Amino acid sequence: MSNLRSGLLTVEIYNFQLNQDGAGPGARSSHAIAMVGEKAYAFGGEFKPRVPVDNTLYIFDLNELTWSVANVTGDIPPPRVGVTMASIGQTIYVFGGRDATHAELNELYSFDICTNKWTLLSTGDTGPAHRSYHSVTTDDQNIYVFGGCGVAGRLNDLWAFNVVDKKWARFPLPGDNLKGRGGPGLAAVGGKIWVVYGFAGMEVDDVHFFDPATEKWIQVETTGEKPTPRSVFSSVAVGKYIYVCGGEVDPSDLGHLGAGRFTHEVYALDTETLVWYRVEDGSGGGDHPGPRGWCAFSGGRRDGKDGLLVYGGNSPSNDRLDDMYFFAPCLD
Repeated sequence: MSNLRSGLLTVEIYNFQLNQDGAGPGARSSHAIAMVGEKAYAFGGEFKPRVPVDNTLYIFDLNELTWSVANVTGDIPPPRVGVTMASIGQTIYVFGGRDATHAELNELYSFDICTNKWTLLSTGDTGPAHRSYHSVTTDDQNIYVFGGCGVAGRLNDLWAFNVVDKKWARFPLPGDNLKGRGGPGLAAVGGKIWVVYGFAGMEVDDVHFFDPATEKWIQVETTGEKPTPRSVFSSVAVGKYIYVCGGEVDPSDLGHLGAGRFTHEVYALDTETLVWYRVEDGSGGGDHPGPRGWCAFSGGRRDGKDGLLVYGGNSPSNDRLDDMYFFAPCLD
């Protein structure tokens, strides 16, 4: 725990590296994780570039600090990388990714944590086109899917799946300013859907939001201690702030086969004032993830605090990681 000041933003920070016992996923990247209560569910990923590891669903108890394997039934998703997960209530949703043949996918699955049953909700021409390395976020009733790597290039479309009606809705496309991209940040804050940074053939540093009430896209100009362009970072919305942790700031010449230059930095964007703040977070200690990208991450709560769970990812040495951290900013 530390009390630190960055600009005019005072943040009390709780950083923890979490011990792990039991049969967990092990080292991997391009996987996904979602929290329900104080349990985290992990799925997908790779140890070797572009080679999916498995389709096992792992459960991590943040109180007991122990992994277990879910005994699942139903429409079990095949192995994949570049996949996303999100939770609403007692249900986890898994969308898209890339399979072992490097084909982009567009199936949407749900997993009921009470019955341990997988259900295929949509596929084919229903819903978003096939993609991987896209981003998702949620509100009370909707899962939002944005961007990613499609069959014919990077995408910039925004969709919502309503978990009550079980129907997809496609929103208007943004203008040319919001280029198709992979690995962006996506957050639902203040009734708007925010797109932050990403990789659009190069690392970019633009910020946009979509207002569902007006069905308009707006590009915003941000100020303050603005992060350098980056993608495949971990992010979470806490209150009016969007936090960005780590990510790739310079891609590898080998593309996804290699490790680019990663950062450890943490920044916060005030979505009301549009000011960025650098958050000093004790990155020199053992309770900080350090430089990495392509992590599994999820917003959630631990010890009564809202924060960001970060698990695994790719390192500057191109080795996959298996450590886990929880970051909780408490604003004054």
